[in-house]
Amino acid sequence: MKDPADLSVTLVDGYVDEPAHFGVPPYISTYPRYTAGALVDAGVPAEQVTYHTIDELREDRAKWRDVEEADLFVYIGGMTVPGKYVGGTPAEPDEVRELAWVADGTTLMGGPVRFGVGEENAGAQDMERDDLDYDFLAMADVEAAAYDLAHGGLEGFENRYRSNEEVARWAAKGAFVVEQHPNHPDYLICEMETSRGCAYRCSFCTEPMYGDPAFRTADAVVREVESLYDRGARHFRIGRQADILAFGGDGEAPNPDALRDLYGGIREVAPDLGTLHLDNMNPVTIVDYPERSREAIEIIARHNTAGDTAAFGLESADPVVQEENNLLVTADECLEAVRVVNEAGGWRPGEDPSNAPSHGPDAPNRLPKLLPGINLVHGLMGERPETYEHNKRFLRDVYDEGLMLRRINIRQVMAFEGTEMAETGADIAKEHKRNFKAYKREVREEIDNPMLKRVAPVGTVLPDVHFEYHQDGRTFGRQLGTYSLLVAVPGERELGRTTDVAITGHGYRSVTGVPHPLDVNAASMDELTAVPGIGSGTAGDIVVNRPYADLGDVTAGEADLRDFFAVRSPGDAD
Repeated sequence: MKDPADLSVTLVDGYVDEPAHFGVPPYISTYPRYTAGALVDAGVPAEQVTYHTIDELREDRAKWRDVEEADLFVYIGGMTVPGKYVGGTPAEPDEVRELAWVADGTTLMGGPVRFGVGEENAGAQDMERDDLDYDFLAMADVEAAAYDLAHGGLEGFENRYRSNEEVARWAAKGAFVVEQHPNHPDYLICEMETSRGCAYRCSFCTEPMYGDPAFRTADAVVREVESLYDRGARHFRIGRQADILAFGGDGEAPNPDALRDLYGGIREVAPDLGTLHLDNMNPVTIVDYPERSREAIEIIARHNTAGDTAAFGLESADPVVQEENNLLVTADECLEAVRVVNEAGGWRPGEDPSNAPSHGPDAPNRLPKLLPGINLVHGLMGERPETYEHNKRFLRDVYDEGLMLRRINIRQVMAFEGTEMAETGADIAKEHKRNFKAYKREVREEIDNPMLKRVAPVGTVLPDVHFEYHQDGRTFGRQLGTYSLLVAVPGERELGRTTDVAITGHGYRSVTGVPHPLDVNAASMDELTAVPGIGSGTAGDIVVNRPYADLGDVTAGEADLRDFFAVRSPGDAD
């Protein structure tokens, strides 16, 4: 039996992605933070806990020594709604197995992997999983397993779920892990949990496997934010819950006072935060409790940062599909919920002083504070050709009414064992694959593009766009936050840097832009011609006549230079 105070522990983050939980960089999930805190709570000194991402190990083979030499090695990973990722690549099963082989000490694997076998980033659907040669597999909470294993001298544990009282301790004690993340501090967003589980039972979703919602207190979440903020974290996403409106209540009805304590408390302990976003909001809550929901949404919009998205799980606008899959709202009800969020949260910073404090620059050329997103899932039971028409009609109704959606997420269902979709989902998705592709293309062309122009018109400024990769002579990047827009700017710029960008054009789900403000005395031809109203001829004239002492001296045809340009004297420092 080993004394916890003598243990060295290495955590490897293979990344997670769940319906209500992001963990692929630039996100860091709760799992490694809570696991580290549990180990410290069990008596392991914090300085003896090492954290690495799987991408770190790929890039630097020397870091595998930390895995090899640790008394306890913990692998954390699992994908239940895998997607396409830019910031990191989830671990492959062969990599996970190799880690176990390399480790000389006791090995533990956990995370949401209990919802799939070893195909972490393939999103496997079999609930029975191979242990991939690990000594221990946590079939409930990996943080609880780590605590019990360390506390008991590495001799074993009983699978169990942790309590909210334990999370309150472990979340604060494990905040130090963020300092070991390679993205810390500038490009790292901490996923925050307010609850797990769901009061509803949609046919395809894994979240109800956690049971009914178990809410943390506002004070506990605020203390966790404070601990992370003290460790340099500046970006937070309250994403780990099925419905933010239900926080602090009975699992269904909104509790505005609890949200006021939560959001107001976060702003108090993290006054200079850069991002405060959320994810899931259940439209059925707005339908059933419209006035309390409106008050709650207004509270969120007063305290969040611009560009926030409340994802709505409509899933399908087809009444047949809704009935067969226990879906919660009709298309008409969801449309009403979209109206409420637009009215209560769809203002832009600086537009409505009555909603102050709005936080951030008081300029109307920013993204709206809080807009709904729509999730549409295909391959559900009862799906038929008419389903696509129902969905398109709903989206057209939203657009024709002048409302805004920040994001339309269309995906095919993954049928996990333990859900009602286990037998039929994959077959339906395969059968309708051809129709799905054509329908998705129609939505992108007819709804996404004009909607994006409405939400983020030309001239909208996106602060702190982080450059991620180069392609075709352009540099692509995003802001930190929930469902951030992909932005392309002319030229190949230094990756990893951030800059403000003014939008100049729109794709289906992405935008083009130029750094804001552009120095008219230094802008490239590509930058100048990207600005609406400035063609190559005008851009050439601007270049020939440089330098300018005043923006009023620039002749640029129909272009409104004030949205894009500034003038620096030739001697000004960059």
